[in-house]
Amino acid sequence: MPHIIGHHYIGGARSAAGNITVQSHDASTGEALPWSFMQATVEEVDAAAQAAAAAYPAFRNLPASRRAEFLEAIAAQLDALDDEFVTLVTRETALPTGRIQGERGRTSGQMRLFAQVLRRGDFYGARIDRAMPERQPLPRVDLRQYRIGVGPVAVFGASNFPLAFSTAGGDTAAALAAGCPVVFKAHSGHMVTAELVADAILRAAEHTGMPKGVFNMIYGAGVGETLVKHPAIQAVGFTGSLKGGRALCDMAAARPQPIPVFAEMSSINPVLVLPEALKLRGEKIARELAASVVLGCGQFCTNPGLVIGTRSPQFNAFIETLSAVMSEQPGQTMLNAGTLTSYAKGVQALRAHPQITHLAGREQQGKQAQPQLFKADVSLLLNGDPLLQEEVFGPATVLVEVADKAELQRALQRLHGQLTATLIAEAGDLKTHGELLSLLEQKVGRVLFNGYPTGVEVCDAMVHGGPYPATSDARGTSVGSLAIERFLRPVCYQNCPDALLPEALKNANPLGIARLVDGNSHCQPL
Repeated sequence: MPHIIGHHYIGGARSAAGNITVQSHDASTGEALPWSFMQATVEEVDAAAQAAAAAYPAFRNLPASRRAEFLEAIAAQLDALDDEFVTLVTRETALPTGRIQGERGRTSGQMRLFAQVLRRGDFYGARIDRAMPERQPLPRVDLRQYRIGVGPVAVFGASNFPLAFSTAGGDTAAALAAGCPVVFKAHSGHMVTAELVADAILRAAEHTGMPKGVFNMIYGAGVGETLVKHPAIQAVGFTGSLKGGRALCDMAAARPQPIPVFAEMSSINPVLVLPEALKLRGEKIARELAASVVLGCGQFCTNPGLVIGTRSPQFNAFIETLSAVMSEQPGQTMLNAGTLTSYAKGVQALRAHPQITHLAGREQQGKQAQPQLFKADVSLLLNGDPLLQEEVFGPATVLVEVADKAELQRALQRLHGQLTATLIAEAGDLKTHGELLSLLEQKVGRVLFNGYPTGVEVCDAMVHGGPYPATSDARGTSVGSLAIERFLRPVCYQNCPDALLPEALKNANPLGIARLVDGNSHCQPL
């Protein structure tokens, strides 16, 4: 049995000043697990933010190689978590063992990716415009720019990824890589998991000599507002519901000093099934799509919640096959009772709408979510009905049939911002519908061709973001190396003596960092 005490992590120590506790539960049975967690007091939230602020000057000024060592040490500690840890995560989330093992690898892989980013130095965005004293009519001063961490970052854990989007997840990894200490708000759905991962982070911090307060964690309901409004916090990372993300955005904007909130919130991830593809492989597409819809009980932010096709005999056959396959799909246990309740309400709202037909799926009952398939009249999209734009978080999807290419374009124009859009198409489809790509580029952060959106590669090129309401800021991503840029800001040095410049901007450039020098990229040898 692991040593779980349920106390907060503040400035490298544990704190339990309050007298209210919260409980973690077994997701499958609903029974309480044998550990209680303290509800953070206002004073403890303040102490955690202050600890992060105190750690910031020393942490951000560490060489990037030292921060890389810290991230690699976290990765090693995560990889070392044993089978008992995996078992506890599965109990808290009802996610299978293989999924948790894979997610642990993804989480440590994210840490190592950001360590690579730090070692190669391109995150600095170093730019140099050398002085031009002879320029007429006015000389040019020497100007040099690079990027630094914005300061302490508040990160909120996600329910559906207890490792990869939580305690040591992508937001935490990106913030630490940027030189920003973190105050993490543990998700109430997997607090045991959060404590064990926080212990791993703190072990890594100690082994690599990081400043106290580089990572802090608090438990409890209702503490998010106090954290976001704390003047020491300079940015927020969030993955969750549109309601929760929007509330954080509004709080942050109302502060005396507004701060950015990078929230990933809501997406229905449309899949466009084009005519030639249906003629050649309609049955195969139906089976693959059903597998994507029910994968992980539909608890992915990239779950395909809307499928659009053009009226034809082939599309009718596709609907019949998809309905049959979805009818065969078994129920699955969701992350927690609250998620199941929310799913049931979403399904009921679709069932109750007069212009939406229920095609497949058992009645929702008991503790398992039943996969569901619906067909909606295209007028709901064309008229901007909000129900069809709302994410139903779970194993459900909605079909929409359009009359022709023109109606397809009109329907897509009415879509809100999304994380992904998918084109299931043959070469002839892409030639006939060549205008779709430029339209989808305006709506989503990632366009897929002949694949399915469930599954996000952690790499340099990935974009896991998109226009509102998919995210609160379409300029960033929460997955991939570009995520570090959310927690950086530029600083310019004018006529600064070389000895005082950051290493990345010195004339000698001892780090060998690539810089944009007078409009040309240069890299000094190591």
